[in-house]
Amino acid sequence: MALSLMLFYFSLIFILKDMVIFIEWELFTLNSSGVYMTILLDWMSLIFMSFVLFISSLIIYYSKEYMLGDYNLNRFIMLVFMFVLSMMLLIISPNLISILLGWDGLGLVSYCLVIYYQNIKSFNAGMLTALTNRIGDVLLLLSISWMLNYGSWNYIFYLECMKNDNIMKLISGLVILAGMTKSAQIPFSSWLPAAMAAPTPVSSLVHSSTLVTAGVYLLIRFNFCFNENFVMILLLLSTLTMLMAGFGANFEFDLKKIIALSTLSQLGFMMSILCLGNYILSFFHLLTHALFKALLFMCAGNIIHNLKDTQDIRFMGGLINQMPLTCICFNIANLSLCGLPFLSGFYSKDLIMEFMMMNYVNFFIFIMMFISVGLTAFYSLRLCYFLGFMSFNFFGYHYMSEESKIMLKSMIMLTLMVIFMGSMLSWLIFPTPYMICLSIELKLLTLLMCMIGGWMGYTYSFFNINWVSVYLKFFNWSNFLGSMWFLPYMSTYSMIYYPLIFGNKYTKVIDNGWSEYFGGQNIFFIMKKNSMIFEIFQNNYLKIYLMMFVMWLFILAMMMMMI
Repeated sequence: MALSLMLFYFSLIFILKDMVIFIEWELFTLNSSGVYMTILLDWMSLIFMSFVLFISSLIIYYSKEYMLGDYNLNRFIMLVFMFVLSMMLLIISPNLISILLGWDGLGLVSYCLVIYYQNIKSFNAGMLTALTNRIGDVLLLLSISWMLNYGSWNYIFYLECMKNDNIMKLISGLVILAGMTKSAQIPFSSWLPAAMAAPTPVSSLVHSSTLVTAGVYLLIRFNFCFNENFVMILLLLSTLTMLMAGFGANFEFDLKKIIALSTLSQLGFMMSILCLGNYILSFFHLLTHALFKALLFMCAGNIIHNLKDTQDIRFMGGLINQMPLTCICFNIANLSLCGLPFLSGFYSKDLIMEFMMMNYVNFFIFIMMFISVGLTAFYSLRLCYFLGFMSFNFFGYHYMSEESKIMLKSMIMLTLMVIFMGSMLSWLIFPTPYMICLSIELKLLTLLMCMIGGWMGYTYSFFNINWVSVYLKFFNWSNFLGSMWFLPYMSTYSMIYYPLIFGNKYTKVIDNGWSEYFGGQNIFFIMKKNSMIFEIFQNNYLKIYLMMFVMWLFILAMMMMMI
C-alpha cells in the first residue's frame, strides 16, 4: 500500500514535469544485436503500477479472511505475489524480450491459480486459459524474431520512424493478434468466462488490473505504429465483442460469469476507443474500470462466501436486508459500470462516447457502441434486482452474516476510490479539458441509452416477460446469444471433439484391432501355445522319456547303417 502511494506521488511529478526515465543495462551482445534489460518509467507506467499495487494489496488483505481455513494459503499468497510481479515486469518494459518474460509469467501463474481448487472443471478451464494465452506467446516470439532486423528489441525507438516499413507492419499485426488473445477479443473470447473457476480474489485481480488488461496496455504502447487496415479490423472485432458479451450476460445466471462478461464488454470498449485513435482515453478507462471491477468481484465473493459457495443468482434475493453494506458497495460499483453521472466510470465512459461521436465513424460502429452501452445498464440492473430486491430464495436466513471485518474494510476502501478517483484522474490526465461540441440530443444520448437499458433490465426481471422468453426459445436465439455466439463450440469444443472421435476410432481399429491381432495379443497366444508343448516334454513322464530314448536309439542305428 505504501509503495502504491509512493508510485502515485511520483506519477504526479512525472505528469506535471512531463518526465521520462529510461534505464538500460546491457546483458550481452550477439551478432551485433544487443540484449538489454530495460526499464521505462513515465507517468503512464507509474500510475498503472500504483493502481496494480493498491488493488493487489487490498485483495491479499481480503484473501486473509476469504481463504481462511485453506491449508495452502501461503502457496496461494505466493502465487498472487508472482502474478503481480509478472504484471509489473510487463508494465515497465519497453523491450520485447522482458515483455515476453512478464507476458509468459502471467500466463503460467494464471494457469496455476485457475486450477487452484483441483477439480475437473478447474483443470479444463486452466488448460483452455493456458493454451489460448500460448497463442499470444507464440505471436510475441515471432515479433521478437522479426525485430532482429532492427538490431535491438527496444521497440519504443522504432515505432514512429519505421511506421511505414513492411517489417514493422508485420510486427504490429502480430502484436495486435497477441493483444487480442490476452484481452479475449473475438475469436479468442471463450477462455475469459472459463477462468472463473479460480478463487474469487484471483478473479478480482485478473479482471481488474492484471491479466486481461495486459493486452490493452501492450496495444496502448504500440499504438503509434498501427496500420489503418489492422485498426479497422480490430475496431470491428472489438465492437462485436462488446455486443456479444452484453447479450451473453443477460442470459447468464452465474454471478461471477456475469461480471466476467461485463469485463469482456469493457475490454471491447477500451479496444474500440484505442482503434479510434485516442490511447490516453483508453488508458483512462482502463484505470477507472480496474477500480469498480475489483470492487464488484470483492462484493460478489462476500455474497458467495455467505451463501455457502452458491453462485446462481436465482438462489439469491433480498440481500439488501441481510447484507446492506455489501449491497451498497455492489450497487455503487454496478452504477459506476453503467456510467451513472459523477461516479468514476462516468468520467471515462461518457468522454469516450462523446469522443466517438465527434470522430468520423460509420453508422454501424455508432449503433453498436450505443447498443452495448444500453446492454451494460440492462444486465447491471438485472443483477441488482436479482441480488437485492427479489424475494429471498435460499435455504435460510441464518446463513447470512456481515461480520467479516477484513473483507468489509477492503470493500469500503475501494468504494471510496470508485466514488472519488474518476474525477481526480480526469483532472490529472487531462489538465486541458477536451473541447466537445455536440448538439443537446447527442449529448444526452448516452444517458438516455443507459436509462432505457436499465428500465428494460428491471422490467424484464421484475415482470418476467414470458413472451420474450418464448420468442427467444422458439427461434433458438437464447441458445445462440447465451453461449457467446457459439464461440466455445468453434474455438474449444470443436478442437477437442474431432480429435477425440478420431482417437476412439484409432483405438478400436488399430490398438484393439489389427495391430493387436498381428501384434501383441497374437504373439502372446503363439508363444503360450509353444510353451505348453515344451512343458509336456519337461514334466518328467516316464513313457515320454522311454519314447524319446527309443527314438534316439533308432536315429543312432540309422546313422550307423549309413556309415
